[in-house]
Amino acid sequence: MKAAAFSEFGGPEVLRVMEFETPEAGAGQVRVRVKAAGVQPFDLAVREGWVPPGVAGDLPRIPGNEFAGVVDQVGEGVDGFSAGDEVLGFQLLGSYAEYVVVPADSVTAKPANMPWEVAGGFTAGAQTAHIALTQLGVGEGDTVLIHAAAGSVGTAAVQLARLWGATVIGTAREENHGYLSSLGAIPVAYGEGLLERVHALAPGGVDMILDGAGGEALDVSLRLVKGDRIVTLVDHDRAEGLGVQLTRGVRLASRLAELADLYADGRLTFHIRGTYLLERAADAHREVETRHGRGKVVLTVA
Repeated sequence: MKAAAFSEFGGPEVLRVMEFETPEAGAGQVRVRVKAAGVQPFDLAVREGWVPPGVAGDLPRIPGNEFAGVVDQVGEGVDGFSAGDEVLGFQLLGSYAEYVVVPADSVTAKPANMPWEVAGGFTAGAQTAHIALTQLGVGEGDTVLIHAAAGSVGTAAVQLARLWGATVIGTAREENHGYLSSLGAIPVAYGEGLLERVHALAPGGVDMILDGAGGEALDVSLRLVKGDRIVTLVDHDRAEGLGVQLTRGVRLASRLAELADLYADGRLTFHIRGTYLLERAADAHREVETRHGRGKVVLTVA
């Protein structure tokens, strides 16, 4: 099979299409012919040299921890899936490929009205948002500040918080303010004066903060609420010293199915800002590195 992989750590240019042995589904597993795979900051860190816990150090390595495609092989003992089923799912690495083999409890049915590119990039953003907001205890009547609200996690988080009855203030560049308003958030610009702008929008204060930006945005957040009312998705090195939370949950097929149902019912939308063929994985990484676009970048597999 073909896969976008790297044999050395470095910039986007180290990614190239390579040939690998096509995997076979074992007991309790399914093999999926991949149609699309999401690209996210996690993948960039792996390409640059970060090794996730439990991963062997061997190279070459195939990035990508979310995908969508068609089941084409079912291992012994698997119930509920058959060849031909359209699914979306997750794994730690290895999704920038023509085929993936994963445990059957790492996939769920793709809604018929969900395009392949959306399905390929849906898992990480939607599940991370759900995990973080659940951890914060977001609910009816809360006021939530979401930094980097126009990104893939932010897009899902804004909508979920609104569905759960919260008022949402979302930070983003000004060109994304209309987008945030369309999702139900009150947009606010980054930069000098952010603290005062948030106070003006929420004179009664904010209850909790989901930080997808880090740096100055996190510094401002700590002047708005205590650290234990903040989950940061990006400022991992500073979190413990500041008393800020990191996400603690794990991805689950049951959670993914719940989120996919919200999409199918029209209660959750998911924006794809760019699609690239597998052969252009390096270009996809370059776009994600800009950290400024709305929604998700996705690879498509011919």
